[in-house]
Amino acid sequence: MKNIRNFCIIAHIDHGKSTLADRLLDYTGSVTDREKQNQLLDNMDLERERGITIKSHAIQMDYNHNGEDYILNLIDTPGHVDFSYEVSRSIAACEGALLIVDAAQSIQAQTISNLYLALENDLEIIPILNKVDLPSANPEEVTDDIVDLLGCDPEEVIHASGKTGFGVDNILAAIIDRIPAPEGDPDAPLQALIFDSIYNSYRGIETYFRILNGEIKKGQRIKFMATDNEYFADEVGTLKLNQVVKKSVKTGDVGYLITGIKTAKEVKVGDTITDAQNPTTETIDGFEDVKPMVFAGIYPVDTEDYEELRYSMEKLQLNDASLVFVPESSAALGFGFRCGFLGMLHMEIIQERLEREFNMTVITTVPNVSYHAYTKKNPTDIVLLNNPSDLPEPSRLERVEEPYIKASIITKSDFVGQVMSLCIEKRGEITNQTYLTTERVELTFNMPLAEIVFDFYDRLKTVSKGYASFDYNPIGMKTSKLVRVDILLNGQPVDALSALLHADNAYTIGKKIVEKLKQLIPRQQFDIPIQAAIGAKIIARETTKALRKDVTAKCYGGDISRKRKLLEKQKKGKKRMRQVGNVEIPQEAFMAVLKLND
Repeated sequence: MKNIRNFCIIAHIDHGKSTLADRLLDYTGSVTDREKQNQLLDNMDLERERGITIKSHAIQMDYNHNGEDYILNLIDTPGHVDFSYEVSRSIAACEGALLIVDAAQSIQAQTISNLYLALENDLEIIPILNKVDLPSANPEEVTDDIVDLLGCDPEEVIHASGKTGFGVDNILAAIIDRIPAPEGDPDAPLQALIFDSIYNSYRGIETYFRILNGEIKKGQRIKFMATDNEYFADEVGTLKLNQVVKKSVKTGDVGYLITGIKTAKEVKVGDTITDAQNPTTETIDGFEDVKPMVFAGIYPVDTEDYEELRYSMEKLQLNDASLVFVPESSAALGFGFRCGFLGMLHMEIIQERLEREFNMTVITTVPNVSYHAYTKKNPTDIVLLNNPSDLPEPSRLERVEEPYIKASIITKSDFVGQVMSLCIEKRGEITNQTYLTTERVELTFNMPLAEIVFDFYDRLKTVSKGYASFDYNPIGMKTSKLVRVDILLNGQPVDALSALLHADNAYTIGKKIVEKLKQLIPRQQFDIPIQAAIGAKIIARETTKALRKDVTAKCYGGDISRKRKLLEKQKKGKKRMRQVGNVEIPQEAFMAVLKLND
């Protein structure tokens, strides 16, 4: 046990976590030349295509240091703010963390937020300055930034390069010297924490755990404490590049377990595994429940696939504990699910994974955030608004509260003006401005979450020429003036397109939506009025003109009344069509409503 080290790698996006993990694996000889490839741990096609890590990946390495054999359990974590829940779970399975900072970009917003996560869990932090071989690297200055942030000595900062493999030996020596060995009692009853799970279509659910006390043996009868269900440990082992089957996994180690569970609901991340004969009395404090930020409806294209979609979502939830979903139905789209995501990237990834891994083609509605409404009748009872259609009538409505976040933006001092004006446009209030160095400024804003959901991040990157980094955390609810803008097509409201907007922006956004829909809705045989309305008041209108046949083509010469008669006849036909005709809305129209600022 004293020769086990559990650590994770934390950093901002693109600071080189996965590349450095690759070098550590090379150096310890955990991978053969044949298995070598970039982003070795990222085993999803999606991760490779986008060059980002979505899932945390655990792997075990053997390393000989000063004649002693050590077991190193490494967990590579994602850097994107949307996957911070992954990071928090990985941190719970470790005693130390490698904090990687890019020598060219210095400390960014996510560096700080992941660092705080690690410090809350009392992890030993090893600062690493990565990419020192870049021509634009500025190691002295960035080392000073790290020293200011952590309060450590400059000598403790290890210089390394994930690309060339420089400094990897120093990192491994620091891991062994500085990170404490796991504590725990090998003779106590079994107590293991589930920090991840994955669905395997041949073997059922594979559970990843970290043992705090006791040991788990093959064939042992075990119990999951959250559900009180008992199983046999059919197979246990540790996680190398491929799973290594063991007779038993001991205290302090990280491993996997296969019990042949088929139903996804029975395994909960953060649960405690114990021995069925000699159970432990106390459960491990799991992870706090995740708070989704963005909500959207996911519907199957074909209503018959609803059950299939449910199974797919449950399997996906195993692997991604931050996905939350409840069934809902819509007048336009039939049965589907209301899903909670941590951000727009997370939503995009889920949609993509459903398509790739489970062959589900889905329609996603316009994302929104959840609001709290209070009625005049019961001013203390919260009415949860996930859908714009849930908003009570204005006459019954007391007030509506919307979620606010504290956003911290780190940018170059040249772009402060543009970043501020963007945040003020998004109804943000500046609360603090700190100069970290003469060049870099940290701005703190309180802003409504709804405003940052769609395109805020993209625009922030545009105005700051890619230099700004952004991180946020929720601070609670504030009263706001919200109205529901309904979209009517041919006089019929389309519930999937309605949106809750702030009263100041309702007119301009309503007008934009209507103009956009005019371009997207295909022309029919009859005129289609496209209207935006608040209650009974129409605030914007466009008309998609009808496709018309030239009925007067045969009529040349003669009296004008002949032409008129034919046109009147056509007009009546169109009117009748309009009464019976319904309008098909293409999927692009739903998506276009999001991208209004393009």
